[in-house]
Amino acid sequence: MVLGLIGKKLGITQIFSRDGQMVPITLIQAGPCCVVQKKTPEKDGYSALQVGFGDKKLKKTAKPILGHCKAAGGRAFAVLQELRIDDADAYQVGQDLTLSMFKVGDKVKVSGISKGKGFAGVMNRWNFKGGQATHGSMFHRAPGSIGASADPSRVLKGMRGPGHMGSQKVTMKNLEIIEIRETEHLLLLKGSVPGARNSIVTLYQQKTA
Repeated sequence: MVLGLIGKKLGITQIFSRDGQMVPITLIQAGPCCVVQKKTPEKDGYSALQVGFGDKKLKKTAKPILGHCKAAGGRAFAVLQELRIDDADAYQVGQDLTLSMFKVGDKVKVSGISKGKGFAGVMNRWNFKGGQATHGSMFHRAPGSIGASADPSRVLKGMRGPGHMGSQKVTMKNLEIIEIRETEHLLLLKGSVPGARNSIVTLYQQKTA
């Protein structure tokens, strides 16, 4: 069974359930994804499918990539990504993967790159409390001490400090599928999904115990 699909986050909205409850919704265009290459344990050491999502102009695609995608119908894809699978032999190169693998009520996990927020201090990035604001403390939003002097004479790994905030891979689990529109390749998920509008996300089937 395929473990996921590549999609695009279109935005967020809300709907109302039959009992009048407001439900936050993330709208995702999921698929269709074309199988470009099969990875097998005999040849590659693991089982996976390389799939392509989104069309790309042929004249803007490098020739090695065009040759790689030739078996999938000579198309060029905006995104190429591998999806782990138990048995790649069950699928053919050039086959399209669609939302038919999901059903309403299923739980999925979605991975994406969070919004980049640039350089941030410790109060914004790590929710530090900060120092006294009055009486000439001169210590307001600074991080404070970051390590001892003589021993160990260095800053320990993992020290929370100022730096680039966001723009990291984030995975949200147990998002419920509220509605599926197969003809439009649209998926309505309950809750929030990482990433900005029109960013690429990957949906995985949530494994059940």
